[in-house]
Amino acid sequence: MTAIRGAAAITGAASGIGRALAIELAGRGCDLALADRDEAGLKTLASEIGGQRKVSVHRVDVGEASDIAQFATDAIAAHPALGIVVNNAGVALLGTFEEINQAQMEWLFDINFWGVVHGTRAFLPHLKTKPEAHIVNLSSIFGIIAPPGQSAYAAAKFAVRGFSESVRHELAVAGSPIKLSVVHPGGVATAIARSSRTGVGVTDNERRSQMIERFETAAKTTPKDAALRIIKGIERNEPRILIGNDARFMDLLQRFRPGTYWAPLQRRLEKMAKGT
Repeated sequence: MTAIRGAAAITGAASGIGRALAIELAGRGCDLALADRDEAGLKTLASEIGGQRKVSVHRVDVGEASDIAQFATDAIAAHPALGIVVNNAGVALLGTFEEINQAQMEWLFDINFWGVVHGTRAFLPHLKTKPEAHIVNLSSIFGIIAPPGQSAYAAAKFAVRGFSESVRHELAVAGSPIKLSVVHPGGVATAIARSSRTGVGVTDNERRSQMIERFETAAKTTPKDAALRIIKGIERNEPRILIGNDARFMDLLQRFRPGTYWAPLQRRLEKMAKGT
């Protein structure tokens, strides 16, 4: 089991799952290196945690490899005992493949996929010096299933899954004490949908509102519950962490019907939207 101690670095820490995770880890004795583009949100979080733990805040755009490299340097300098890294930051993009352009797809990949890769690479040399360490990479249930209208997001989250599983296997073959978990949340009540970008080809604002409303209706898991589930997964060295009954259901459905899961899932989602 991985002990929750020392210090943890978390990207996307100013809101949502990252924020909840910071609070819960602090309560378990972790010092924190918190990264986000939202400096004000980071300062508010640090103030809320208060003096119970040592907290450093870092303005980081995870879409920029140089920002992540500097974050790793600064976080390790501030917290030499750092042994947990959570690559959590992510964004969303609404629209079908034909409605999003290449620049938008690359923007999402820079954050959701390359941010995870660069974060893992930047911290790995330090983590290898520790007798015990843990990397947590946030994928999504859309790293297991791929609904329409999520081609960019699903592609990036599938990539996070594949990257994380391969690196985990490499660490195991090398006999490394570093553990790696990939996280697949279902619907978590965060602001990711409301703050999402919309494809350049989406001209119907009502449709955007409907997509956001549909997500928020289905998002049953609180950020705190998601954070608690991730912490349990770290403690148990779980390679895959599913969050929420919806994620567990969709994972099973995909296993039983890998090529034809969408039709029954769409019917279930339509019933949920109607409240039946």
